[in-house]
Amino acid sequence: MDLDLRKLRYFVAVAEQRHFGRAAEQLFIAQPVLSRQIRAFEQEMECPLLIRSTRSVELTDAGKRLYEEAQRILATVASAVRSVHDVDRGVQRLVVAFCSGLHVSEAIRAFSSRHPDVETDVVPVRWWEQDAPLRDGRAQVAYLRRPFDHSDLRIIPIGHETRVACMPATHPLAFRQELTSADLDGERMLDAPTRRTSSLEEKFELIASGQGIALVPLSVARSYSRPDLVHLPVTDAPSVETCLAVLADRREKVLRDFLEIATATLRAT
Repeated sequence: MDLDLRKLRYFVAVAEQRHFGRAAEQLFIAQPVLSRQIRAFEQEMECPLLIRSTRSVELTDAGKRLYEEAQRILATVASAVRSVHDVDRGVQRLVVAFCSGLHVSEAIRAFSSRHPDVETDVVPVRWWEQDAPLRDGRAQVAYLRRPFDHSDLRIIPIGHETRVACMPATHPLAFRQELTSADLDGERMLDAPTRRTSSLEEKFELIASGQGIALVPLSVARSYSRPDLVHLPVTDAPSVETCLAVLADRREKVLRDFLEIATATLRAT
């Protein structure tokens, strides 16, 4: 089947709003029209995507998967359209993907000071598919944490990052100064593959509500600091390697220049 991007955007609006009325307002269309389009989309997909009730809308398992894929598909389409416009305008652009908590802004500033004619953008990546923006063309370079699929990629090591245990401030271990892995034996852990969350916000909300503990990189814990959570170093937890990644066959000069500048800048921070 040919995927209808318009209906896909309608579905994403409903998935995000969890309400047909609010989604219709966001899309500037009538609610009955939106309902008909979504039902037609489900028929085309040959599976139910939504669970409807009088008060709200929830996603089926298939709907959750489609929502994840839709974000990537729509982002790729937007990137392709922008690339076409860039060529028409004679604009040179560099897009940098990055993991949550990893700050690439200093490297971009250093690069832009030497290449003011190059426009730069950033793309956040989801932790379970860090390499996706490189492979689908949304980004030319990425600042990532291992592990990820590194096949056909050139990897430049940057450094290492400690992992901390994030837990509710009311947890019995929360008063400690540091932990070992043995201290976490028997605790419910919210780490893949135990329970995959669609966003860090969701993960930290689950932690705060007492659903478990998660081991996360220190920079992530600091970026999502909140008073009802604490994070403690785990002294024997393996560190996480950070790195720059590009497709192995990308050799453009502007990309080589960015890698040289970013490597020196990020290793110094």
